[in-house]
Amino acid sequence: MMQENTIKNAFIAAAMTAVIITPVFGLQLVRQGAQTHLEPQWGLVALGCAIVFVLQLIKPFLAKAFSGVKLPSAPSVSSSKQKIFGWLLIAMAIFWPFLGQIFPGLGIGNRSQVDIATLVLIYIMLGLGLNIVVGFAGLLDLGFVGFYAVGAYTYALLYHWADWSFWMALPLSGAMAALFGYLLGFPVLRLRGDYLAIVTLGFGEIIRLLLINLTEYTGGPDGISGIPKPTVLGYEMARRASEEGAQTFHQMMGWKFSNLHMPIYLYLMALALALVTLYISNRLLRMPIGRAWEALREDEIACRSLGLNPTNIKLSAFTLGAMCAGFGGAFFAARQGLVNPESFTFIESALILAVVVLGGMGSQIGVILAAIVLTVLPELARQFAEYRMLLFGLVMVLMMMWRPQGLLPTKRPHVEIPQ
Repeated sequence: MMQENTIKNAFIAAAMTAVIITPVFGLQLVRQGAQTHLEPQWGLVALGCAIVFVLQLIKPFLAKAFSGVKLPSAPSVSSSKQKIFGWLLIAMAIFWPFLGQIFPGLGIGNRSQVDIATLVLIYIMLGLGLNIVVGFAGLLDLGFVGFYAVGAYTYALLYHWADWSFWMALPLSGAMAALFGYLLGFPVLRLRGDYLAIVTLGFGEIIRLLLINLTEYTGGPDGISGIPKPTVLGYEMARRASEEGAQTFHQMMGWKFSNLHMPIYLYLMALALALVTLYISNRLLRMPIGRAWEALREDEIACRSLGLNPTNIKLSAFTLGAMCAGFGGAFFAARQGLVNPESFTFIESALILAVVVLGGMGSQIGVILAAIVLTVLPELARQFAEYRMLLFGLVMVLMMMWRPQGLLPTKRPHVEIPQ
């Protein structure tokens, strides 16, 4: 009977595999000249089904063979060691882009590496913002990329229609994203768990579709281009000033122009914004509002019984988390010089949420470490670009099996009663 069930489960798994992989791998569009036709790859589908079928058949034997094997447990890191590790990361981040200038033979600090590091810092900002909502307050948000888009388009629209500079638009970008976070909080006040996730997912898609359809204002699918880079005290960091007779930053300082000036400047600016975000979230966690977030996360009914207002707590979490995403979005628009709706898809929300989960819910150092891992590793494995998401999913599954609490889980204060 058990063998029959195993064979039946293997057939069902193979059939489900065929349904899933046929649209992705089995049917491929091939372009020949001006014509495009569909070319089936049934051999690839059959191979995938066969692999799943065989694995399902031998699964009981593998379970018996490896029943005594345990994955190595990762050592726990105390709060003091996490703080030391955090300070070391900050010191390394400050000096890292200049190491290539000081030690040319090391081969680090080139333009591509600085650009990747800047992208890491953007995801750190977004991860710290989502950590307020998910990690501290325990509210599952799958539409966080919507606030990211609001911040980016606020700066882009203010420049396009009112000719605002980056520094003028940055506070308003954070404020506008915070306003959207506050407005989103009202419909979800009575929702929890999966229902909350579905509503926030819909919010993120609504923002993206609005950006596509409001063509007259947002440029539609093409987006807004020509967004200027941030200036330094009003001086442009370019080879030549855009206005005749104006000085650039390197001319004012008497330096020789280098193509690395702007990437390093953007990197340092992203680092400053990330440190400000880290400091604010760290301070909020130690304030009464931070304790209220933790109480809401642990038990909403007990939180209400203590005289706390869950409505205000949820609204504050959504508002402050969205504000961090708005700042990150404005910087993203300035760095790219172009924004379009395709930069703010659900995949971005999933990646930011993965940063929070992989790092450890509520752990700020863990979020920083996870952002580095999830951003740098795909860049190092560019030869497997076609299978990037497959590898990403595999890593997440293994991580949840090995250390479900995250890379560096937060240490919460607790009291043990002696036996």
